[in-house]
Amino acid sequence: MVLLAAAVCNKQGKALLSRQFVDMTRSRIEGLLASFPKLMTTGKQHTFVETDSVRFVYQPIDKIYMVLVTTRNSNILEDLETLRLFARVIPEYCKVLDEADVVKNAFSLIFAFDEIVALGYRENVSLAQIRTLTEMDSQDERIQIAVRQTQEREAKEASKRKAKELTQLRKDAVKTGRAMPAMGGMGSSNSNMSSMSTPVVETHRQEEKPAYQAPKVSSGKGMKLGTKAKDVDMFVNQLKSEGEKVMSQAATSIRKASVHESSGGNSAAGRAGVHVESKEEIKLTAGGDGSLESMEITGVLAFKVTDESSSRLALKIDLGDGRSQIQLHPKFDKDKWRNQGIAALKNPEEAFPLNTEVSILKWRLQTTEEDQIPLSINCWPTEAAKGVQVNIEYTLNATDVELRDVVISIPIPQGYGAPVVGDCDGEYTYERGYLSWKIPVIDDSNETGILEFTTPSGKPTGFFPVKVDFTSAQSLLGVTIEEIQRATDGEPVKFSSDHLLKVSKYEFV
Repeated sequence: MVLLAAAVCNKQGKALLSRQFVDMTRSRIEGLLASFPKLMTTGKQHTFVETDSVRFVYQPIDKIYMVLVTTRNSNILEDLETLRLFARVIPEYCKVLDEADVVKNAFSLIFAFDEIVALGYRENVSLAQIRTLTEMDSQDERIQIAVRQTQEREAKEASKRKAKELTQLRKDAVKTGRAMPAMGGMGSSNSNMSSMSTPVVETHRQEEKPAYQAPKVSSGKGMKLGTKAKDVDMFVNQLKSEGEKVMSQAATSIRKASVHESSGGNSAAGRAGVHVESKEEIKLTAGGDGSLESMEITGVLAFKVTDESSSRLALKIDLGDGRSQIQLHPKFDKDKWRNQGIAALKNPEEAFPLNTEVSILKWRLQTTEEDQIPLSINCWPTEAAKGVQVNIEYTLNATDVELRDVVISIPIPQGYGAPVVGDCDGEYTYERGYLSWKIPVIDDSNETGILEFTTPSGKPTGFFPVKVDFTSAQSLLGVTIEEIQRATDGEPVKFSSDHLLKVSKYEFV
């Protein structure tokens, strides 16, 4: 493949920028690009057009065209692959993708084009490598900057300490009635600088002795533990002698804290007099191709009453799709639970204890059905000409649940080399032998995502197990509180609720 030039044109065919990779005159490239829009008017919907001497391979990108000018005998498959890489580079520097944005970032685009093609031939680089090369990020430079900042910070701290020492010397000189020592020995009559420095150092040491011996003087003005407490006690005793009754501030604070604790949990932000709390935990082991080996989901539902007027309750619970095994607390009425789906004490007049967490029920699901996996991972490592290429895809099967703080960790064994990431739906970090793929939220708006990376060496089996971690504020099995009523008169009671789903183990081996 011989690539003659790469250009970005507007819809009318006007060249916004062009980069030639072989010796070509300006009039030659302008003539070729001027003929490009005329060839486009033939009505043929192809990704390339040809003339007698060259081939135009193009791709529309919003309001512009990415155009490659190649020889007619070049490999069209390689041309299209190179075109796709060029088209992915443009959004890295142009956010609006219009003429003004392209012209504004022309030099950055040209530098990136030079990393893709050299002397008319395609370089074996990815988008991540292009980004690194154009940014010219240097680890040595970062270390040097950090060292310089540390030195500046230490110099500032040293100057502050020196200023404090000088201030202390002035204070000590005022107390003892002595004059400040001459700074730098400028009053010495000896003109020899080497002999002048010696008496200055000796004088400075002699004058500093009182400052360091000051704590030995029993003046009572030095810093001592308990001095503040003694002053407060003297002030309180003085007020008491005058007939005043004073309570120390510490005792008042302790009393206020006790009153706050005795008032229950009503002061917690967003919590009502009846607060329901449910927790779920998932444990999953699956194959690298997404096949499920085992999955277990366990949960518990509890509530706490802080309002005495709402201590006699009956709770109507939605058990979701009914897949899970439910176990009700023995103290609740089993007949009312089976017939009406209501959890209530056997004695309606019995009240729940205040400020105490009361467990209602537990649930559990064990399955090996693959369609029950909430978030499936498909990992495909493939040996390439240089190293291993890995493609990972996630799919959210439980689209009614929002997963948060999702982290997919892929092990990179020692000796494989640092991974070079291409496409990534989200963010990634590489440290301590793991490539961590981070997605803040996965819901029905981003049900699937892809991560692609390559390593200089390795084996396809070395990238397992892939570990996943996430949380959610929704139940996987749909177990929720529908309504809470007073057990005596059936009146609805206002309540608040929280749910936490967390991962115990989530691996694809």
